[in-house]
Amino acid sequence: MSRRIGDAWQTGINQFHLIRLAAAWLVIYSHAWPITGTPGSDVVGQLTHVRTAGALAVDVFFLISGFLVAASLSRHSVRDFLVARALRIYPALAVCVALTVLVLGPRLTTSAGYWHDPETWRYLFSNLTLWRAEFWLPGVFEALPRTAVNGSLWTLPIEGRLYLALLVAGALGMLAPRRYLPAWALALGGAAAYAWRAAPLPEHIVYLIWVTSFFITGTLAWVLRDRIALNGKWVLALLAVAALTRGGTAFIPAYFALVAYGTFWLAFRGQRPIIRHTDLSYGLYLYGWPAQQLAFLVGATGVAANTALASGAALALAAASWWLIEKPALALKGRRQSARMEAPASPIP
Repeated sequence: MSRRIGDAWQTGINQFHLIRLAAAWLVIYSHAWPITGTPGSDVVGQLTHVRTAGALAVDVFFLISGFLVAASLSRHSVRDFLVARALRIYPALAVCVALTVLVLGPRLTTSAGYWHDPETWRYLFSNLTLWRAEFWLPGVFEALPRTAVNGSLWTLPIEGRLYLALLVAGALGMLAPRRYLPAWALALGGAAAYAWRAAPLPEHIVYLIWVTSFFITGTLAWVLRDRIALNGKWVLALLAVAALTRGGTAFIPAYFALVAYGTFWLAFRGQRPIIRHTDLSYGLYLYGWPAQQLAFLVGATGVAANTALASGAALALAAASWWLIEKPALALKGRRQSARMEAPASPIP
């Protein structure tokens, strides 16, 4: 008999850390083509014709995030949920953005007015607050095939807004199967109808619809965790459907279903987690793009060389981020929760 996601989750054994680490590396691998100005696409892009390896990785990130963040919301108060999300996102992001603006920018800029240019401070403020993603610093990487300082940051403001939307959904009692399932179906159906009628859509709208669809599907998997069975035969069936529909419009829902179901099937495979307590995926994602730009500057101008050099540099930075920034920040969350459990009840909310 196939296990349900809920049963598998209760064991505490999953491969989410490993999957996210692999996804973060796929982003680097996929970005090597545009960053080096090399024509063509990666293996995933060649196979699917619609999604690159980096796009697949982002789909997986949002899917897993929708699941794990819903799980977090189910066991935290609103205040603790917001603190937990902030401690996971902001410390590492703040250090990355600060290093970019205060160290990398001044050393590489060709602009004499770097410190006085509003673009410098817009990059700092907008990325730190998740107000919106800003990609350019004056005089930095302007002669490269891609001039963005960190093109990966576009997902983070969307992620932050989805956390808040999920919090509102929870407060409204929507995270129950009988409410969430029809809302999810209506949202996906409405998004598909809108995309079809309004096509062609601006690229940023397409990205927003796509990643939001994966996020809310991850949340659906959490809400229906006691009903969704994990069966390798279903993965093979979805893979066959995707292969048969490749090149046609039916491939889009086939791809979506395969990635969504296949990710959870993979996540709960194995008798023990391959990576348990160390999560380098966020740091690898944050530092991957700037590491690739720097790799290009020092001569790694081909896809293979750029991927290899940038992967090593970004992994080192991700390890430093985890051990020096992210893990200590997450420890604050644990100490805060322990203190609240040990403190006497107060009549003041």
